[in-house]
Amino acid sequence: MNTFSKDKQTAAEVFEYAQWISFGPIIFQAARAMRNLGILDAIIKSGRKGISLEDIARETGLKEYGVRVLVEAGIGMGLVHEKEGKYTASKVSFLLQNHELTRVNMDFTHDVNYLGAYYLEDSVRNGKPEGLKVFGEWATVYEGLAHLPEKVKESWFNFDHLYSDDAFPAAYRHVFKYEPKRIMDIGCNTGKITIKFAQYHPDVKITMVDLPNQIEMAKKNIERHGLQDRVEYYPTNLLDPSNQLPKGHDTIWMSQFLDCFSDDEIVSILKRCHDALTDDGYVYIMEPFWDRQEFGASAFALQQTSLYFTAVANGNSQMYDSRVFLKLVDKAGFKVEEVVDGIGMCQTILRIQKK
Repeated sequence: MNTFSKDKQTAAEVFEYAQWISFGPIIFQAARAMRNLGILDAIIKSGRKGISLEDIARETGLKEYGVRVLVEAGIGMGLVHEKEGKYTASKVSFLLQNHELTRVNMDFTHDVNYLGAYYLEDSVRNGKPEGLKVFGEWATVYEGLAHLPEKVKESWFNFDHLYSDDAFPAAYRHVFKYEPKRIMDIGCNTGKITIKFAQYHPDVKITMVDLPNQIEMAKKNIERHGLQDRVEYYPTNLLDPSNQLPKGHDTIWMSQFLDCFSDDEIVSILKRCHDALTDDGYVYIMEPFWDRQEFGASAFALQQTSLYFTAVANGNSQMYDSRVFLKLVDKAGFKVEEVVDGIGMCQTILRIQKK
């Protein structure tokens, strides 16, 4: 991807962009307030004829002052156009109001990251998620995930699932092309992919691996689908290098899991996968590598998501550049058999095997 190889802006655009960054947090909160308070909706519904400040205030039940400062900020952001005292919506407003991906990204930024991002500088200095303390005293967000406030948890899972769910149908085809008998789903989260694998093939056996709290949440979903006879549970913390993985699996699946770990931790986990995997088996890794995205906006979103890992999640992982990641795969004793881009919204599947 050559999108980031050089400047493409004029001098005036560079200056304007610098101001956008300077006011970025305020811009974000103003746009979010316009969405949540119904201001954007009122302007969008007015169509081409537009709507006055007085009418926006009446429709939303807000004071005209509050409407005025937000709408004027919206003009500067390019969300709102003004002509003769009437306000109309830009195309960006439609995305903020109605586009699922944009809505999920905004909620994730606000509910999960906003307060913690204040401590980003400390997190970089200390190599720890210093922003996580706004929610609780855990070493990583994964340990406290089940205990996060409900709105935070909802936005976290909405973000996590949106970026992976539409990739699953293609994933089934790739994984079952080699007729696996026993699959280990590492980082099983809520059990969604395990359920899909089990429903896709009636005979496959699956072992779910994750932290104890996550396993308990996933177990309820497995039982709800009546799949408990085909699924085993292996609660463990893979941050501890002494914790090994169960042997006897011909397939290991990891979806958006290894981006939750540092370089050295990824190598450690992959080495334990190497020990656990049958000699002719495969490991499938599905990750959204930012350098393998077709569109610059996708790469941008993934690059910024890395800062969530830095400030809130664990302090040492990221959405990886595939060139960095593939070196870790090699270091762990694997060779890459296949790389498939364009899976779902933004995913790449790596199929790797023992050297």
